[in-house]
Amino acid sequence: MRNRWFVTGMLGAVIVGLLPWAGSAQGKTSPSPRMPDGKPSFEGTFNFSTITPLERPTTLKGKETLSAEEAAAFEASENRRLNRDLFDPEKGAPSAGYPSRAEGGVLSYNEFWYERGNQLTKDKRTSLVIDPQDGRLPMTEAARRKAAEERKKMYDGFADSYTDRTLADRCLMGFNAGPPMIPGAYNNNLQIVQTAKDLVIFTEMVHTARIIPLDGRPHGTMRRWSGDSRGRWEGDTLVVETKNFLRETSLQGSSADTHLIERFTRVDANTIKYEFTVTDPRSFTRPWTAVVPLVRTDENIFEYACHEANYGMEGILKGARLRDKEAGSR
Repeated sequence: MRNRWFVTGMLGAVIVGLLPWAGSAQGKTSPSPRMPDGKPSFEGTFNFSTITPLERPTTLKGKETLSAEEAAAFEASENRRLNRDLFDPEKGAPSAGYPSRAEGGVLSYNEFWYERGNQLTKDKRTSLVIDPQDGRLPMTEAARRKAAEERKKMYDGFADSYTDRTLADRCLMGFNAGPPMIPGAYNNNLQIVQTAKDLVIFTEMVHTARIIPLDGRPHGTMRRWSGDSRGRWEGDTLVVETKNFLRETSLQGSSADTHLIERFTRVDANTIKYEFTVTDPRSFTRPWTAVVPLVRTDENIFEYACHEANYGMEGILKGARLRDKEAGSR
């Protein structure tokens, strides 16, 4: 994690915060760029932060989109709810994507360190999930239990082995690094480098560089943390198929059986429509689809100083052994 305000200064940070929405707010759009071979160009640095949640909140059941007035009220309420500087340790406070903090709990970071999105998507959707229509993940009961266990493990801070910790804890995959790529609390940036034969997606979170061949070669058989990706063109849309995951993906509750289809469509010079469909019979009762806007930014990709076997992991395991020892002496 890093703080852009510290690097670029307060004025620069304000501009950066507006950049993801500047392109979509302009009345005029520039022609979408193309590669020398005529294919759409996806090259550049993009931001995918938004306050639109992955799943539709139960309080907004039945509302796929919000009016301008409703959106303004929702954004104000969510920005206030998520503000870590307003955290009350006596009451606890929920955080985006995480369970409520226990009464008397503490937070790891104050608001200074966060750069989550502060606005809904341009179309004011109440969930990034567009299918099923209710905007909810069709998780199996087994997957819900697994996700709950992962969250409990994360907040209990203990484990029998480093392999019991999540891939994010081990700095192998980030919550929003993907695939698939889903907005998170920070590091919602990626860089795309493209040639006629390959496309590289370099995410700021954990600095994952996913190399996607576009030359028609078949999938390999080796399982990888980020899966095995292959790309093909369907008109002006780049379709990327990923399978052969080694373990779960960045999606809580998912399994190594995840089959992912991503679609990248250049909407205009500033925007890429990123749509992905997840199929995983072990985790979901049916395939589901989400759409996330990738908006061009002039920001740089910053270092994410995280590595497996860091001192945090050592502390987690030492703490667990101390707890075991104390329990055995009772």
